[in-house]
Amino acid sequence: MKFTQIKEQYKSIFESYDAPSLETHIQKIIDLDFYLPYSSTFYCITNTQDLTFEYVSKNFKSCLGIDANDLKAKGMRYFWSRIHPEDIDVWLHALNSLMQFTIGEIPADKRKHANYTWNYRLKNAKGDYVNIIQNTTPLAFDSDMKPIIGLAHYTVLDAKIKMQITASAKLLNDNNEYETIYFNNHSQKLLHGGISNRERDVIRLLVQNQSSKQISENLNISSHTVDTHRRNILKKLNISSTGELVGMLKANKNLI
Repeated sequence: MKFTQIKEQYKSIFESYDAPSLETHIQKIIDLDFYLPYSSTFYCITNTQDLTFEYVSKNFKSCLGIDANDLKAKGMRYFWSRIHPEDIDVWLHALNSLMQFTIGEIPADKRKHANYTWNYRLKNAKGDYVNIIQNTTPLAFDSDMKPIIGLAHYTVLDAKIKMQITASAKLLNDNNEYETIYFNNHSQKLLHGGISNRERDVIRLLVQNQSSKQISENLNISSHTVDTHRRNILKKLNISSTGELVGMLKANKNLI
């Protein structure tokens, strides 16, 4: 897919008309970045109106070997050029689905509490396509409460790990805990198994080694309901034990 085609589709997903102020947000993030240690993660401030990166954290180069100044100067066009060609169409479809879900299903006054995750392969400085899991939290919205500025956090995983492209949305509930409200995966086992969003929340807490009692308290449901969800999950996925399920998901955390 050519850049012009990517740009047209990408901008249509995030099309808006307002220009919010970013100075306060960016300065706080710059201040925080100074104290963060080097790791396999980095973050950026993304501007979907201007197709630019307002800020790139210091870990960008240590994660990918690419000069952060190139990313800031060349913007999203440069970033897109490094996405694996086989992932571009699915990635754009995932973004569009997330945006349609946000506008259609999340009330405007709740969107500031939303959180989005998706993944793709990106070419690093050595020419290897590493896995990127991107988690984005909206920072600013246009007059229609469409998210246009985001804090994007990227986790880099080894190129040898085989991952399908997934997209999910979570929303803070009344207990200030993120709850899965949307999940889409084109070919992953959990989707084909018919796992519900509530069952995904149970799985996510199981991976954190929480007991049925702890999960019931976190999700505000009974321990009996948690145990029912656990049995249904194992049956749907044809897995014999919770340990097998947790092991599978710990090896590929993007699936939850």
